[in-house]
Amino acid sequence: MNKRLSRPKIVAEINITPLTDIAITLLIIFMITTPLILQSSIKVNLPEAASGKPLKNTRQINITVTNDSAVYIDDKIVTRKELISHIRAAHRNNPDLEVILFSDKAVRFKSIVSILDDLNEIGIKNLNIAAKVEQ
Repeated sequence: MNKRLSRPKIVAEINITPLTDIAITLLIIFMITTPLILQSSIKVNLPEAASGKPLKNTRQINITVTNDSAVYIDDKIVTRKELISHIRAAHRNNPDLEVILFSDKAVRFKSIVSILDDLNEIGIKNLNIAAKVEQ
């Protein structure tokens, strides 16, 4: 009769082991995929430079010019007018905007100069040209 009247004790603990497993798994997934997301899918053959340094700024716009003189902002192909308006709007929102120019080494210098002229006209002060480190 006593067995019927006795109630099981309630355990007032929270088991966080599954939560910890999920958090660590997500952290590992993000650590692996973040560098892949940041890399551009547009392939260009960059020129080589002896004094290259990695950049630290996270607010930047990547302009890519392929060997057929197609211009991309990040991964979207744009015309010259779209390039100017996009950069001008981004510069208006962030005066410290950093622009990185990725150019294939086979691109005509005239194309690069016209883009640099447009960036100068907009007022971009933080401009970097991407290059591979010489080996």
